[in-house]
Amino acid sequence: MRFAALASVLCLAMPAAIRAEEVDQPVVVELFTSQGCASCPPADALMHKLVEREDVLALAFHVDYWDYIGWKDVFADPTYTQRQKDYARAMGRNMVHTPQMIVMGQEDVHAADPLKVGDAIKRHQTGAQPVALDLTATAAGVEISVQARGALPKGALRVDVVRFTPLRRVSISRGELAGRTMAYANIVEDWQQIAEWDGQEDLNLTVPLPGDQSLAVLVQEAGSGPIIAAAQLK
Repeated sequence: MRFAALASVLCLAMPAAIRAEEVDQPVVVELFTSQGCASCPPADALMHKLVEREDVLALAFHVDYWDYIGWKDVFADPTYTQRQKDYARAMGRNMVHTPQMIVMGQEDVHAADPLKVGDAIKRHQTGAQPVALDLTATAAGVEISVQARGALPKGALRVDVVRFTPLRRVSISRGELAGRTMAYANIVEDWQQIAEWDGQEDLNLTVPLPGDQSLAVLVQEAGSGPIIAAAQLK
């Protein structure tokens, strides 16, 4: 496991019948990883198993704070580093590390331990789902519908669109993983907040189709809080 102090880290038309599941929403697992981290390959390998699960939305955020040691991660973005730092602060910590998995925006789990990751996923599969989230692909784009169906946390919720690539292979020529060709799963390539929502009224939005990428939507408490709802366009 690699650690870094926060102070030192700078931070085509488609048919309308394609829908995300509305009732059984997936458990969101975020992996923070780097191609410059020798400890990360076991967690990267575990991601390939997680993406096969229908009950899990696994997303890989590549961070940039190990780029200085010889290899620049081709997927890294300072925005993703900042997301990890925000989680650390929300959890009262002053360090970030790779690999790290965050489950539903709430639980930090050992990213290379399949049993601990599996147990964390189970813990977040129970309980009421206060938000109905529906995605529909049309010729005009992806229609997003968000509806409250239970008690919501106080304050605004953020609605984020995440675009990601299911599989990419990278040959690494320098750094701690020099000489290896790595396969990465569900690599986040764009993550943007598209709305704030207070739950008082239904929210309906349309965003561009993802092209060759996959697309998911997250509803999350502001300030890197718990993820309330998630859906992936199928």
